[in-house]
Amino acid sequence: MSQNSRERILARIRSAVADAPEAPEVPRAYLGRHAPDDPDAVLDLLHENLADYQAHVHRTDEAGLPALIARRLEERGARTVVVPDGLPAEWLAGAAAEPVPDDRLAPAALDAVDAVVTGCALAVAETGTLVLDGGPGQGRRALSLVPDLHVCVVREEQVVASVPEALPRLDPRRPLTWISGPSATSDIELDRVEGVHGPRTLEVVLVRGAGFAAG
Repeated sequence: MSQNSRERILARIRSAVADAPEAPEVPRAYLGRHAPDDPDAVLDLLHENLADYQAHVHRTDEAGLPALIARRLEERGARTVVVPDGLPAEWLAGAAAEPVPDDRLAPAALDAVDAVVTGCALAVAETGTLVLDGGPGQGRRALSLVPDLHVCVVREEQVVASVPEALPRLDPRRPLTWISGPSATSDIELDRVEGVHGPRTLEVVLVRGAGFAAG
């Protein structure tokens, strides 16, 4: 399109809307809080929505975290596990799977690893969503997309009720990855297939302080 043609089109648009009324104010009702205020209820809501997305959800306290991770890796048959930079060493202290540090593994090498264990930046209860931002213990985005099993640890203080509450806590300059359940797609007949463009299995571990009921 030539410059003259572009200007003619824009001029016609300006002329057509010159007498149009001002746009009405858009209500922002979604900024209100719809999730419960009770932290236990918010955690329960996250658990429920994660499970609804076909994630496998477990609860434990800090002391039980290494044993639970080791058990999930063993029961899933993981022989190797990618370790992102900054992942607490004690998380994998009891795991039989061989740790593979992520030294910028090539795609083929990363695809050969059975599992990855990461932390997260936060989790959104209303949508059952985990958010990773590439921070310590989370690694680059490829780690949460290539291995077939993703074990993600979420601490209770990282859980927020809604997306509007999550956004101010996130840095938009970081590589944000939003995860709602394992990778899945379906065709026109609604046949669901998992693991097409990400992990086939997502295991989420919710961690609270001493006295938290495991499940």
